[in-house]
Amino acid sequence: MITEMIWVPISKLMQDYPYIEDFLLSVGLKDFDSELSMGSIAGTLTEEWLEDRGMDREQLIGHFTAFMDKMEQLRLKPESRVKEIAILGGHDKSGNEENISLTVRPGDILCIVGPTGSGKSRLLADIECLAQRDTPTGRQVLVNGEAPAADKRFSIEYKLVAQLSQNMNFVMDLTVEEFVTMHAESRMIENIEDSVKAIVDCANELAGERFASCVPITQLSGGQSRALMIADTALLSASPVVLIDEIENAGVDRKKALELLVKKEKIILMSTHDPILALMGHRRIVIKNGGIHKIIETGEAEKANMDILHKIDAKMLNLRNILRSGGTVDFDVQGYFAGVK
Repeated sequence: MITEMIWVPISKLMQDYPYIEDFLLSVGLKDFDSELSMGSIAGTLTEEWLEDRGMDREQLIGHFTAFMDKMEQLRLKPESRVKEIAILGGHDKSGNEENISLTVRPGDILCIVGPTGSGKSRLLADIECLAQRDTPTGRQVLVNGEAPAADKRFSIEYKLVAQLSQNMNFVMDLTVEEFVTMHAESRMIENIEDSVKAIVDCANELAGERFASCVPITQLSGGQSRALMIADTALLSASPVVLIDEIENAGVDRKKALELLVKKEKIILMSTHDPILALMGHRRIVIKNGGIHKIIETGEAEKANMDILHKIDAKMLNLRNILRSGGTVDFDVQGYFAGVK
């Protein structure tokens, strides 16, 4: 069937396979007669055009059929549900065994705390690469009780983990709408326009400063970029596990962000120094000397204290907004916080 597509007019193919446009743009085909087939278009290309792109006509056709075949496989591939992720302990920097076995499931929030340089990012990296006793820590990560096959472990197609790092710097010359649309098309999403609008609206709810979908992604602030990627990960990404590295200084509504990811049944693992975020987790891993020192369940007393911390945080957010809008903080700050109980 894929080989037959070579001789079907592009305009007709795009009705059922809109992502064909992404392939055409990727190889530099911008101005062409859409009533022609891919085979016919290849026949009209000059030797100079082909040489500039480092391919001949046969290779172009081969790339096209390979692209269509892979996209069709993705479209038809059944979603594999992740029911649990297990982390089996390795050792710390001194070689001391961790002696832990930790299991997390969809909707769980697991926070990772410890001093700077203690090994929090290493734990996140072990989970992201689905370590199999082959990293410096000697840890092993199981998916649904089993070690992942090598072809799944290192395949982008089967990527289980989406990581939101501290620095979200974009380099593509696209607007927010174009960027999200491209991701939606690659995921074979129906009603792409509605999905894009939902993601942008969601990102604006999370971000401290609103932005329009027509804004180039390179012009987004750090907080806006992080908010966009959290919304995209929650509403569009197929990755069931989300790793978050330091969200506290990103200018994002942290409580809403976590509630959104939990609602979408993501497994959330978050490295943080923020006491509010640490207490929002169901459990927290304490890292010391590169190893897992202990695991703490969030207790009832801590949950009660978190309510007070949320109120303090809301007061701090209001102060930031006052300064951002050109106001002054020349009032009784002690009295301002006195009512927090």
